[in-house]
Amino acid sequence: MLQSPVFLLLATGALLGLNFPLGKIAVAAAVPGIVWATLISASAAIFLGVVLASQRKPVRLDARHLRYFAVTAVISYALPNLLVLAAIPHLGSGLTAIFFTLSPILTVALSALAGLRRPQPLELAGIGVGLAGALLVVSGRGEIGRPAELVWLAAAALVPVLLACGNVYRTLDWPEDANLVWLAVGSNTVSALLLAAAALATTGPGAAASILAVPGAALAQGAAAAGMFFLYFRLQKVGGPVTLSQIGTAAAGVGVCIGAVLLGERYPAVVWAGVAVIAAGLMLTAIARRRA
Repeated sequence: MLQSPVFLLLATGALLGLNFPLGKIAVAAAVPGIVWATLISASAAIFLGVVLASQRKPVRLDARHLRYFAVTAVISYALPNLLVLAAIPHLGSGLTAIFFTLSPILTVALSALAGLRRPQPLELAGIGVGLAGALLVVSGRGEIGRPAELVWLAAAALVPVLLACGNVYRTLDWPEDANLVWLAVGSNTVSALLLAAAALATTGPGAAASILAVPGAALAQGAAAAGMFFLYFRLQKVGGPVTLSQIGTAAAGVGVCIGAVLLGERYPAVVWAGVAVIAAGLMLTAIARRRA
C-alpha cells in the first residue's frame, strides 16, 4: 500500500485533516498558535528521528540537503501552519481546512510552467470538481450566524499559494538518492527550530507550558504529524507534486466533518453540498490514478 498513490493520498490527507480541529482545541485553550505550530514540526522531527535511527542507514548533510530542508521548512510548514492557526479562531476549523483544496489547481499551473508532469484529463476534471466544491463551501461564508471576515479569508487563501510553491519546489530540488524519512526529519527540525525561536521572542519562555492544558490533543497532534510526514514524502516521490496537492482536498472533508461532529460547528446546506462535490472530485482523481 505504501506504493499506491491513492492510498497515500487518502491516508496523508486524512491525517492532515486532523490538524484543523486539534488546532481549534489548542487555540480555545489559549495555546499560542506559534507554540502549537512548533509542536507539530517538533513532534514529527522527534518521532520520525526515532524511526530514522532504527533504520541505521547513513544520511547526507550536504549543502543541497540543507537548502532543501530550509526552503521546505519555511514555505511548506512554518508559514502555512502559522496562517492556519491564526485563521481558525476567525473562520472555524472546517472553513479554514477548505482553503487547502485550492492548492491542486495552483500546483497544476506551477507544474506546467516548470515542465513537470501534466495531469491526465480525468485527473484535471477531479481537481476542477474539487475546486468547485471548495468554492461552494467558501460561498457559505463560514458558520451559521458567524460570517467570516474578508481579511481572514484572504489570509487563509495565501496558504494554498505557499503549499503549491512548496509542492513544485520539493520535486524540482529533490536530492539524489534521498532517504525519505531523513527528508521529513531534516525539514521538520529546521521548521521546529525557526518556530521555537520565533515563539521564544514573541511569547516568552513560559508559553510552551500552555500545551499542558490540552495533553490529549497535544499527543494526538504529535502522532498525526508524525504519521502524516512519514507518508508525505513517499507520496511526493510516488505520485509527484500534482497528486500530493490533492491531500488538501481530503483534509478539507475531514476538517469540516470533525468540526461539525465533535466541535459543534454548524454550517449551512451549501457547505455540505460543497463537501459532497469535493468527495466526488477525490473519486475522479482516484480513478485517474488507478488507470495510470
